[in-house]
Amino acid sequence: MAKKILMSVSMRCQKCRSEALKIGAKSTGVTFVGLEGEEKDKVVVIGEGVDAAGLALRLRKKVGFTDIISVTDVDTSKN
Repeated sequence: MAKKILMSVSMRCQKCRSEALKIGAKSTGVTFVGLEGEEKDKVVVIGEGVDAAGLALRLRKKVGFTDIISVTDVDTSKN
């Protein structure tokens, strides 16, 4: 079952946003990466077997303060 990980990331500029998306896309098992929120300050990652804590650690190192908001199951089967 795929997981949807929603994280709040401290991003001050467009370069920070693109770096956060690159880091999310490089993680193994990821099928979708995007930005949410009014100020585009939340990163959404959907995939199977994605390590939320490891991803948050990499984002903290490269971009800035990162906080995991939620990890939920997503049904990706198309009927």
